[in-house]
Formats: sequence, structure tokens, C-alpha cells
Amino acid sequence: KDRYIVTILGEKLSAEQISKVTEIISEKNLNIDAIKRLTGRISLFKEDDYPRACIELSIRGKIENKSEFTEKFMQISQDLDVDIAFQEDNIYRRNRRLVCFDMDSTLIQAEVIDKLAELAGVGDQVKAITESAMQGEIDFKESFTQRMQLLKGLREDVLHDVAINLPITKGAKRLINTLKSYGFKTAILSGGFTYFGNYLQKELGIDYVYANQLEIENGVLTGGYIGEIVDGSKKAEYLQELARKEAININQTIAIGDGANDLPMLNLAGLGIAFHAKPTVKNNAQSSISSIGLDGVLYLLGYHDRHIDLM
Repeated sequence: KDRYIVTILGEKLSAEQISKVTEIISEKNLNIDAIKRLTGRISLFKEDDYPRACIELSIRGKIENKSEFTEKFMQISQDLDVDIAFQEDNIYRRNRRLVCFDMDSTLIQAEVIDKLAELAGVGDQVKAITESAMQGEIDFKESFTQRMQLLKGLREDVLHDVAINLPITKGAKRLINTLKSYGFKTAILSGGFTYFGNYLQKELGIDYVYANQLEIENGVLTGGYIGEIVDGSKKAEYLQELARKEAININQTIAIGDGANDLPMLNLAGLGIAFHAKPTVKNNAQSSISSIGLDGVLYLLGYHDRHIDLM
């Protein structure tokens, strides 16, 4: 019989949320082989601790219509404000090796281009274009070129001030430190800028950075960029390239992002996670996390707090 894992995540979990999930499982005549709590007690002494709860169900049986099954989970997820992830329990799930992050609004809680625009005095114009691009309403490349033009004349020293004040997403350090301890490779694949990606690479110890390079002349942004624009399809290309470079199967990869331009890599990776994403992105990704921080990814990999805190 086929084996699957259902992971339930939230700031706290109620009996109602858990029983609704098990109801759907029993309606389909599936067996629950094991129920595990992956989260321990929250420490009051750790600065990165915050309320989170996770339960993992190992299930077995034949599922005729997987998309109908996952749609039911999606419905409960919305109704009860909880994350429910459904994965095949195969060899790849236990052997993921590479995790690729979008940068803006995923690894950091900011859209850097919007911050730069505010400092250049064109905040509202750029914000409107960014929002449109993230919703998938306008082509990313076109929106990128428009926004770059508006940044023309901004001084390079402003970039440094923005970089040192980037707000890193809750749970990001815990996630990346744990991944590194367990031998994973990590990458930033971003439609943002290498200047900030490289800064985060040093700050968090990330292995690879692929993003857009700003063109700077005499200490000032020209409004141009160097090389190809990193859009959605380019992110998916880089994901494939990194899998080849690391000599791993594409199913051993994880991609995490929040915008429409992340969907190609989210759907190519072995595990694609829409993180605090727009509804259109959430509905088109394999899994999503909206209730807790980035370290929620560790629970989708089956790690218990014990394994995480050992590191």
C-alpha cells in the first residue's frame, strides 16, 4: 500500500483541527500508522522561540484522486487557520539535500526594491509595480526594468545602510543552522539584487546566491543592471543547475517562496513550499506554511525539536 505523511502546523493546535484532518483520512478508508508530535515545550530563554505546534500523521492506503483529497485539506486549512501539508512518504522525502530560498518576503521580511525606492523618493510608484508583479498581473521582466529606471541616481552608500538593517524572517536562522548541521546545501534564488543576497550569504552562511546585479557607475545607480534578469523561469533553471552541480535528483530539492515568480521553482522542486504567500501562489503550490516561521520547513522534513535543538 502507498504511504503518505500529513503534517499539521500552527501556533497552537486544537482537538477540532486534528479531528477534522483525521475525519478526511478515515472517509477515504486510509489507515493511520502513527501519530507523532514534533514540537516540544517552548523555551522562555531562547530569543528565537515563539509559539508553534506540529503533529505528523503517517498514513497508508490507496488514494484514487489525490487532488480532491488535498483540496479538502486546503479547505480545512482556510476554515480553521492551520497549515496542512500532504506528501508521499518515499525515499526522496528522507533524502532531501538542497534548499533554495526566494529572498524578499521569504528569507527577509521586506521587499528591498521598495525600500530603495522610498529612499529615492519614488516609493509609491515602485510599490504599485512590485505588488502587480507579485500577484502575476504584469510580466516580471517588464516590471523589473520599469522599477530599475526609477532608481536611477540613488547613491551606492544607501545600499549598505539598507543591507545592515534587513529584517531576517522569524525562524530563518534556526532553519539554516539546522540544515547546515545536517549537511544540506542552501541557495538564494532571487529576483532581487546580488548586493543584498551576498550580504545575507555572509550573515546566514548560505552556499549559493543567484540574483540580479545592479549597475553602478561613480558610486551611483545607473538605473540599469548587468546580465540576464532573474525571473520565474530563470529561478527554475538555476534550481536544475544546482541539482546537477550537487549531483542530486531534482526530487531531493526544496524550494521556498511567496510570489508568482516563485511558482516555476516551487513546482519543479521535490518539495515546493509557498511561504506566507498570496492566495494565487498558495493555491498553485504543493505545500504552504502561513501560520508559523520559516523553521516550520524542518517539521515538513520530519525533524523533531529534539533533533533540531541537538544542533
